[in-house]
Amino acid sequence: MLVERAAEMLARREPVTLRALVAGTGASTMAVYTHFDGMPGLWRAVRQEGFTRLARRLDEVETTDDPVRDLAALGAAYLTHALADPALYRVMFDAAADLDDPDEAARSFGHLVAAADRARRAYRFRDDADPAAVATRYWAAGHGLVMLVLTGVLPFEALTAHAPAMACAEFVAAGDDPRRSAESVRSGWAGVELERPVGSDSRRPGDV
Repeated sequence: MLVERAAEMLARREPVTLRALVAGTGASTMAVYTHFDGMPGLWRAVRQEGFTRLARRLDEVETTDDPVRDLAALGAAYLTHALADPALYRVMFDAAADLDDPDEAARSFGHLVAAADRARRAYRFRDDADPAAVATRYWAAGHGLVMLVLTGVLPFEALTAHAPAMACAEFVAAGDDPRRSAESVRSGWAGVELERPVGSDSRRPGDV
């Protein structure tokens, strides 16, 4: 409860004090020291929880014999995670607080690298397409888009309008055939519904 409340306060740019944090939660200020060893520990816990939830969500993405489809599905899962916990997601990338378990954050990124490597070995991507570089560009593009939506710069509909097309463009740039890439992206996004952070609506991604 305190982790989510701290993330929400930070996302709303509210001053985060011990009293403000526990107000209305039924917890005492001592709970922050008992469970997190003070405010610095709480900030670490907030970031860590975000990466832990992301890793769990990406762990659930099915691995198939189409690695490009799997990359698309991982991207869809990433955006779903961001929309499910928008405040926590935004705090995840505040590097002012260290992570207790950096390997957990690396594990999430490792899913993208592994799928990109499989795509290269399956001759979907070029031999010189570095999996880590492909994963970095793919992640950066998705992160940038979802942050623009979460901060209100772009409307929610921008996700469904652009995310699949951006994924396809990245995969083609890595060497995939445009038509085959579009088919894999459609398969990876099949059945995915992105929900607005307020939980009021959802949209199904359109065709690439």
